[in-house]
Amino acid sequence: MDITSNYFEIFGLPIGYEVDLDLLAERYRGLQRQFHPDKYADKPAREQRLAEQYASILNQAYSELKSPLQRAQYLLHLKGVDAAGDATITRDPSFLMEQMALREALSEVRDAADPFEALAQIADDASGHYLGLQKRFTGYMKSDEIQDALETVAKMQFYSKLLKEVTALEHELDE
Repeated sequence: MDITSNYFEIFGLPIGYEVDLDLLAERYRGLQRQFHPDKYADKPAREQRLAEQYASILNQAYSELKSPLQRAQYLLHLKGVDAAGDATITRDPSFLMEQMALREALSEVRDAADPFEALAQIADDASGHYLGLQKRFTGYMKSDEIQDALETVAKMQFYSKLLKEVTALEHELDE
């Protein structure tokens, strides 16, 4: 395995936002079996360190490519644009208003007549927007509209975080 390859090359996948997640998982498992550090336990120290390094890179690459948000950020990184973290923000006023409304709705879920229904509605709304943004990102990348792609990633960050909060609140309500 060439650790200087980009993550797509490591898995033998074409560079692009649309990834066959089943194929990614299959290739990950195959490479994981090949480079698992336990297989190198009786090898010289240098080979053990390389196996650990390969396993670490493999885990990082898989994690980033399977996540829609992280994959988008990584594709922008390959274009020389830093889109990771909370530094990427949007200034779209209608989006920000929508964001505030969703946050307010999420904060009111516990007091709703049917908290699970209210939470499901927020989850459906957020998932729909998140998928729409992913499609938009794909289009921007295909047409090399990097600034629009970056703006879309900023919006994707919001929905990714919101969906994690929805899942956490659902677990909390289940208990």
